[in-house]
Parts: sequence; structure tokens; C-alpha cells
Amino acid sequence: MTDWTWLVPLPVVIPLFAAGLALALYRRPRIQPIVSVTALSLVLIASVMLLVIVDDGPLVVDVGDWAAPVGINLVADRLSALMLTISSAVTLCVLLYSLAQGRDDDEESAPVSIYHPTYLVLTAGVANAFLSGDLFNIYVGFEILLAASFVLLTLGGTGERIRAGSIYVVVALLSSVLFLVAIALIYAATGTVNLAQLAIRLPEIDPGTRLVLQVLLLLAFAIKAAIFPLSAWLPDSYPTAPAPVTAVFAGLLTKVGVYAIIRTQTLLFPDGRLDDVLMWLALATMVVGILGAVAQDDIKRLLSFTLVSHIGYMVFGIALSTDAGWSASIYYVAHHITVQTALFLVVGLVERVGGSTSLTRLGRLARVAPVLAILFFVPAMNLAGIPPLSGFLGKLGLLEAGVHVGTPLAYILVVGGIVTSLLTLYALVKAWNKAFWQTPEVEPRPVHLPFGMVGPAAALIGVGLVLTFAGGPLYAYTERASVALVERTPYIDAVLPDGERGTGDSADVADRDDHITIDLGGGHG
Repeated sequence: MTDWTWLVPLPVVIPLFAAGLALALYRRPRIQPIVSVTALSLVLIASVMLLVIVDDGPLVVDVGDWAAPVGINLVADRLSALMLTISSAVTLCVLLYSLAQGRDDDEESAPVSIYHPTYLVLTAGVANAFLSGDLFNIYVGFEILLAASFVLLTLGGTGERIRAGSIYVVVALLSSVLFLVAIALIYAATGTVNLAQLAIRLPEIDPGTRLVLQVLLLLAFAIKAAIFPLSAWLPDSYPTAPAPVTAVFAGLLTKVGVYAIIRTQTLLFPDGRLDDVLMWLALATMVVGILGAVAQDDIKRLLSFTLVSHIGYMVFGIALSTDAGWSASIYYVAHHITVQTALFLVVGLVERVGGSTSLTRLGRLARVAPVLAILFFVPAMNLAGIPPLSGFLGKLGLLEAGVHVGTPLAYILVVGGIVTSLLTLYALVKAWNKAFWQTPEVEPRPVHLPFGMVGPAAALIGVGLVLTFAGGPLYAYTERASVALVERTPYIDAVLPDGERGTGDSADVADRDDHITIDLGGGHG
């Protein structure tokens, strides 16, 4: 039987190696794009191969050949492989878009020499977060994302971008501090930060201490995922960046936080003690986010608020804590990454043609760029959940899972999801009507749309349509992923060798738990 474990570290190693090479070639701007595109193409190929292979079971690589729980391990299972595949496709399309944008602008706004290394480091950070089987290594992935995203967010050095970047960094650092504190307390209570071993040890500690640890992790991840009320930073940060940067941020960065919630809730805290809290947060995120979107007259800010709103759908599926809920949530994450990224890329084209993203200044773009009208309409309807598109399939799965749970709170979430979907449709149709059909103050002039920019945007829209036509097989895949998440045993057995489960007996864990419980309560151990 072929050993495919060598594939697991490639989505992290290839971009890091390519980032170093691109940085060394900073004086050769014509070669940097070749390095970046080649690297991300290889990552996409490796991710697709992992997506197929891990359907037979998780693959584990021990970094430095130190076996878990002593060393750090990278774990590819159905969930992480799906996230890797979608994210690598998105990052490749966005890179191609940005390269075409630079060429068409005669290099005036082309990515500076640091762009390629930073973008590749960002890609490696995303892959590391998805693959990590260790809490502290997830933290490292988040910090890689923070450093790279701040550089990308402030490219150009304008005052508005620096201000937005500063807000983003402050909020991200707060999340990182909370995450680091949670990791320290978890290690004090259990003696490990390995996810598989934590799945065994956390149930053995005091329930009150376990709840505190769960709340700290959720707070840290909720900030990164932009869950209400910890989402106010996002609409002020993302719209100021260049179109490709905004697109990749909107598509990926919040989903890394959602992924971390899915992974920790299923593996470490399967008892569902905070499910009701998560349901209320999901409802608030959906409703407040979409009301903010309806009130906007700028397309970028409108889409930023819809991004917040639709995070609520993912949290809805997580909060249900059922196989159907997990499956629908995973499917919706995959759908939303592609559709939201595609919309932001299209908005970059809208700004190019209309000279603005303000809905009060745009108009009649359909006359000068009819292809652009179609490119906006298709993903907009997908995001709104119009049948039979993937957005509809994802929302239908979430609503069916909520109805199946049958509690009053679940029904409230179902109603909230329907209302949010209708308001999303209203907001996006309003934007489409104003940008493409209303009479503007100044008639738009015909503008050439570079194929290098239209192509990647259309490709991502096509990926969204593939998720529609392949909805049956993909849903079956996410159902198998959700079953494995709930069972936990496949993940634990793959990570921990025979005999390692008992490392550190339960008495030692109890002693550590007593110590940290006293510390949290007031001070002496």
C-alpha cells in the first residue's frame, strides 16, 4: 500500500520555500510571479490529492520525526483536506487576478517586490492552521497570518490603509493574547497541547475549569471569525485594501477562525455546554450583519457586512451539534469561501469601470460592460441562496438540521436564517440595480476589462457552480467528515501511537486540575 504521508506537509513547505526564493529574487520582478504561480499550483495539486486520499482515513506527519504527543504533528483528514483544496484554489485565482491588474496598470499599482513573499507566507499560515494537530502550532499559524495580512492590508501606505491596518492589528493581537492565555491554562490543567491527547484528558478535569478553557478559546476564535459582537472591526478594515487583498481576506481569514471553532468544539468539547450561547450568537451575527448591509451605499462595505452576516449561518450549524448540522456548516464554509471571494474580485472590476464603489455614483455599467453585470449577478444570487445554487443547498441543509433538532431556539434560528436570506437578496439586488441599471451622475465610459482579471473571477464563479452541480457528492463527503468529527476516534487513533493515550495518568491530571482550579478561583495553589 502506498504511503502518501509525504503529501501532508507540502501545502505548508512549498509556499514557505517559494516565499524565501521570491524574496531572494526581489530584484527580478519578472521571475517572482513565476515562482508564486508555480508554488500555488503545486499546492492546489497536493491539496486535491489529499482530498481524495484522506477519504480512507486521516494522514499524520510527525514534524522532526518526534511522535505525538511529544512532537508537533500535521494531520490531514476530510475536513482539513477540503479546506485546503478550496483555499488553495482561491489563493491561486486571486494571485492571477492581482498579476493581471498590475500588468494592465503599466506596473504603477503592480505588487511591490514584497508582495509575493508575503502572499506566499499568508498561504503557508492558512495551510498550517488547517493541518495542525497541536494547539500551539495553530497559534503559530494565526501569528503568521497576522504578520502577513498586516503587510498586505497596508500596501500602498495611504493614511486610510494604515488606519485600517492598525485597527486590524490591535484586534488581532487581542485575539492572539486570549488564545495564548487559553493555551497556557490548558497546558497547566492537562500537561499537553496536542489536540488528540487533549480529547482524552480534558473530560477528566473539573467541569468548571473545562468551561473556562472552552470560553477562552471561543472568544479568541470568535474575534478571528468576526462573530457578533466581536465583528465591528471587519467592515472598517477590509474595504480599504486593494481588491485582490480584500478578496482573499474576505474569503479565507474569517474561515480559519470558523475552522478552529469546528475543530475544537468537536474534538475537545463535544458535550455541547455552550450550544445555546452559540445559537444566540449565530442569530445576532446573521441579523445584525445583514441589517448593516442593507444600510450601506458602498458595495465593498455592503459585502463586508454580508460576510459578517453569513458567518452566522456557519455558527448556526456548529451550535446544532448534530451530524447534519456539522455537515451543512462545512459545506457552507466551502461555498462561502468561493462566492465571497469571487464577489470582491468582481467589485474590483466594478471599481475599475465605474471609478468608484459608491452606489450613489455608479450606474448603467451594464451598458458598457454587460459581461461584468453577469459576473456580479451569478455569485450575488448564489450568496443570497437562490435555488438551485450552492448557497441554497447549504442554507437548506442548515434549515433542515435546525428543524430536525426541533427546539424552540432552533426554530428561532431557522426563521432568522430565512429572514437573513431574504434581506441578503434585497441588499444584493439593490446593489446590482443601482450599479448596473440606474442613471448615474456621469455616464460611464467604455473600459477594457483585462482577460487576466476577468478570467480568475469567472473561474471562482465557476467553482461555485461546480459546488452546485457536484452538491450531492460533496454533501456526502461533508457528511462523512462530520461523522468522523463526532466520533473523534479516527482522528485520535491516527495521531496517537499505541500506548501513548495513557501518557500522564489520570491522577496526575486530577492533581493539575485541582491546582489550576484553585488558581482561577482566588490565588493559592
